[in-house]
Amino acid sequence: MLRIEEGMNFEALLEESVRIHGHLCPGQVLGVRMAIYGLDRIGIHDPKGKDRKRLCLFVEIDRCATDALQSVTGCSLGKRSMKFKDYGKMAATFIDLETGRAVRVVAREEARSRAKDYFPEIADKYQCQIMAYKVMPDDELFRHEWVTVDIPRQDMPGRPLRRAKCEDCGEYVQDMREVLIDGRTLCRACAFGGYYRVEDPVTHK
Repeated sequence: MLRIEEGMNFEALLEESVRIHGHLCPGQVLGVRMAIYGLDRIGIHDPKGKDRKRLCLFVEIDRCATDALQSVTGCSLGKRSMKFKDYGKMAATFIDLETGRAVRVVAREEARSRAKDYFPEIADKYQCQIMAYKVMPDDELFRHEWVTVDIPRQDMPGRPLRRAKCEDCGEYVQDMREVLIDGRTLCRACAFGGYYRVEDPVTHK
């Protein structure tokens, strides 16, 4: 098992992840194992220390495992070292920004049913998965593929490359997310419709 930092092992990493996430679940165990597996593939062993600026992580699901991935790797949306792609897949891609090497790790669906083979005496399926995911060999839990990820410079960590004012709402847009329509600079919410609807302030006094 990969030693991420001096004195840290799988159980210590899991304990820290559970503390941040709030409870122990199969996704926490799977996410910690996935993080260790992916980091080992690309040769990053100190993601929160000397290697912290080398690592970028793409996650494909907004479930429990993503909190574990963040906990172990130190990557986050706020640091711009984590990117969320809403594919609904239990998968993540680990990228070494120095070398360009990238590996995509996918949790094997069949691991769910195979958990019972390891702990047939545990009736509760979630407790069974928690225990099994701790001891299953890597190749039963995951598959991986080497990939190429092109990250635009406006998506890289660091200071914003540009700030632009939306000509409709007046709000500022960072990181080149504005759009140009008919010669006007707009935010994406004004250009395409947002996830929210502005309500009449009179009814919300």
